[in-house]
Amino acid sequence: MRDSSLSAAPADAWNVGDVALSSRFLLGTAGYPSPQVLGDAIQASATQIVTVGLKRQLAAAGDNGFIEIIRGAMKTQGARLLPNTAGCRTAREAIQLAHMSRELYDTPWVKLEVVGDEYTLQPDPIELIEAARQLARDGFTVFPYCTDDLVTCKRLLDAGCPLLMPWGAPIGSGQGLINPFALRTLRERLPDVVLIVDAGIGAPSHAAQALEMGYDAVLLNSAVSQSPDPVRMAGAFRQAIEAGRAAYRAGVMTRQDFAVATTPVTGNPFLIGG
Repeated sequence: MRDSSLSAAPADAWNVGDVALSSRFLLGTAGYPSPQVLGDAIQASATQIVTVGLKRQLAAAGDNGFIEIIRGAMKTQGARLLPNTAGCRTAREAIQLAHMSRELYDTPWVKLEVVGDEYTLQPDPIELIEAARQLARDGFTVFPYCTDDLVTCKRLLDAGCPLLMPWGAPIGSGQGLINPFALRTLRERLPDVVLIVDAGIGAPSHAAQALEMGYDAVLLNSAVSQSPDPVRMAGAFRQAIEAGRAAYRAGVMTRQDFAVATTPVTGNPFLIGG
């Protein structure tokens, strides 16, 4: 039986615009061994946002029921589709693809990706900001995939993005949060902005770490799809994300540079009321 104490309560919902969400797990859909496994992984994750690459769908020349499988799995848990512009290299290309996705999937949501380096797949900040500004003007809800650079993130907010998706590490690397200092800085400097760690997460512990730091959610794909057991791994990530959020709300103890005895050697170990 699922432990209800770890479940996100309605009072702990987070928002994208006027859409309230309880799950803090966003799941990608690429690289699964079969559509059935993908559908089962979506169910196990309890995700409410599922991403799909429009370029990949167009290149497939027919999805063999791929989208219908996703929609069927999503329907039972009230999930939404988040098309992405993965593979785009310029603002113009990303803008065109975003408009196509809105027509095909009937949603103003778009995960905006504009790659600037072929080796790291690092986002191009100039093209990304330009595309975000135009898409926001065109009525899109833009989820920008960006680095953890504070100045770039501020410019994306100025461009009209309602949230930010800084990377934890390069896409598909599984390295986890390679620059915790930068991610903590973003959380501290942008306390009222929805922040989602996107890319580089390889293990449930990485996702828990992001939630413990106060991030609102995580988006991942390869860590689940490339697991020998994607369905079980999706469930493991769900539990880790819920635990990380619960730990953040409870309050993680402050780190110390020296030992602190857990049991006092003098006085009373407990405060006893009179």
